[in-house]
Amino acid sequence: MTLADGQASQARSRPNIVFILTDDQDLHMNSLDYMPFVHKHLIDHGTSFKRHFCTTALCCPSRVTLWTGKAAHNTNVTNVVPPYGGYPKFVSQGLNDKYLPVWLQEAGYRTYYTGKLFNAHTVNNYDSPHAAGWTASDFLLDPFTYWYMNSTYQRNHDPPVSFEGRHTVDVIEEKALGLLDEAHEAGKPFFLGVAPVSPHSNLWSPKFKDGGHSELEEIEFTPPVPAERHAKLFEGTKVPRTSNFNPDKPSGASWVRKLPKQSQETVDYNDHFYLQRLRTLQSVDEMVDAIVRRLEAFNLLHNTFIIYTTDNGYHIGHHRMQPAKQCSFEEDINIPLIVRGPGVPEKATSGIVTTHTDLAPTLLGIVGAPLRDDFDGLSIPLTEEGLAEAIETRHEHVTVEHWGFASNEGQVLDSYPRLHTNNTYKALRVVSESYNLHYQVWCNNERELHDMTTDPGQMINLLHPDEKAPERIAGAPLDKVVARLDSLLFILKTCKAATCTNPWKALHPAGNVESLRDALSPRFDSFYEEKSRMIVFDRCEMGFLLDAEGPQFKDESLLSSFDSRWQEWS
Repeated sequence: MTLADGQASQARSRPNIVFILTDDQDLHMNSLDYMPFVHKHLIDHGTSFKRHFCTTALCCPSRVTLWTGKAAHNTNVTNVVPPYGGYPKFVSQGLNDKYLPVWLQEAGYRTYYTGKLFNAHTVNNYDSPHAAGWTASDFLLDPFTYWYMNSTYQRNHDPPVSFEGRHTVDVIEEKALGLLDEAHEAGKPFFLGVAPVSPHSNLWSPKFKDGGHSELEEIEFTPPVPAERHAKLFEGTKVPRTSNFNPDKPSGASWVRKLPKQSQETVDYNDHFYLQRLRTLQSVDEMVDAIVRRLEAFNLLHNTFIIYTTDNGYHIGHHRMQPAKQCSFEEDINIPLIVRGPGVPEKATSGIVTTHTDLAPTLLGIVGAPLRDDFDGLSIPLTEEGLAEAIETRHEHVTVEHWGFASNEGQVLDSYPRLHTNNTYKALRVVSESYNLHYQVWCNNERELHDMTTDPGQMINLLHPDEKAPERIAGAPLDKVVARLDSLLFILKTCKAATCTNPWKALHPAGNVESLRDALSPRFDSFYEEKSRMIVFDRCEMGFLLDAEGPQFKDESLLSSFDSRWQEWS
């Protein structure tokens, strides 16, 4: 064997990665149950992470978090369109050379991508500048991104090309297989990102035809459009009738609690909306099968990690809401994550807490690249030994945040406009074997607390005056639990790097508190009674404006704000 042959063999032995990212796919309405190829190739040959969460339940902010390893309050990409989000915001924040494909190329990988990258990545700005870090790309561009039968793609530095009349997921499958062929021919380790638009709703506006921009209020949202071969599948299937589906009593807080119960006409429409989502996912399922078969044909499957996830979840009828996302309810934030690959346990399920901030570190770990000090997440263990250890050592919390409006992708009603504009909030999930809590503070300073051990549908807001709250939750008095959650969220709402994964250390510098259970020890009661910081917004804003978000945690001033006995308490 020559030196060149040895180097080529070594390069090829490094694992490949295929990353499949759907759009708005739910976990809690059982969409995966209707995807037999995902089950056959991924679930049956990999590990499903049942407690995986997005940290912002909206397409663009979530995708930027995924590719950068940073929470939205650290990317400052907080919406889908300028001035607070979209591709122009991604570029203006200096992120175009500070995200995953750039780092993968630095690690010696060839990088390929097809499908949706970010919102507001358009036929007019795709080259201002070109998205960095891709060996080859074929991007799906706005305003045609969500027009299922009239999509436009843009390859490398070529001009955009329309695929009017073809189903967009079929186009993406063709392009993904073509990029996979290119990667195989190059003979080097590769990353392939594939981002179909399914099962996102279909969007259309008269201005789209000529590539024009429309305001959200001008856009027609309709159910997603399946390929013709799938148009009659699953007839009669309805949204699962869970305890929080169009309930008799209101729930939550802020605008959600004011919603009336949906009419039968609306419920019927939403059932059809759900059915169309399942049908459009069939094209994604077939694409998964095609990709796996191509990897097998190239003898690459055994050395390839395949990761399947989505940007955020989705609700239809839950808490009386119209089809959409953007809330911190479980339907919107707890999402699919399935990983198959070398050393990954097969037919396995993990209950460790993972988030989208963890994916960039995980992918760099797979390729053997150094992790960045400013990551807000932790690498996800992918071996049986690592997963077992994580049960004992991994953190139990998820930071969830959102700014701006909440959309309605279903019927516009007198009682339910296209947009609710006061949907800015900070939220927290804390999950262990002993407790399962959801806590949220809205920008109007209303609060929510749900004990999901006894109320998995999040129907009883324990902090609302209309509800009768128990004296104890999570094994402790309610007021003590709320004080700890307030302090924890106070740290997390603007955390950076390691503080995001180990926030208790900011509160307890001695390092003897690593969980809510630890913090609930009576020895800390005095501290939390005297010093806990309640999250308070100064006002509601459409984006991340620091002066609107109330008092902020600062490392250098933390201890000086505590009294001299703090080291004894910690």
